[in-house]
Amino acid sequence: QVQLVESGGGLVQPGGSLRLSCAASGFTLDDYAIAWFRQAPGKGREGLLCSTNPDNTYYVDSVKGRFTISRDYAKNTVYLQMNSLKAEDTGVYYCAADWGCNWGIPLPTDFRSWGQGTQVTVSS
Repeated sequence: QVQLVESGGGLVQPGGSLRLSCAASGFTLDDYAIAWFRQAPGKGREGLLCSTNPDNTYYVDSVKGRFTISRDYAKNTVYLQMNSLKAEDTGVYYCAADWGCNWGIPLPTDFRSWGQGTQVTVSS
């Protein structure tokens, strides 16, 4: 059974950094693409990036250069390092897994396995 558990969310000031974790079980990261999504209050789930490995990642323009995905294969965990955070980065962050990336903006319908989400609030 594929399971994803996010952690690491919290309150951070604008310009600050945060690292989210996505622990996977029931499958190995080598075999799956991982995406991160964000859902702001009152809005739909927005795709941020999709990665088949750290060297093969698509980032949407709004996070390119500020967010970085990495994988710890020994821990079967994916990390999302978020720097230079802005108020508009506020939302619930979800990791998702499936067989591959479409190499465009990730769509929620492309991913079958989801974590429960972790709240990130960027505010002074």
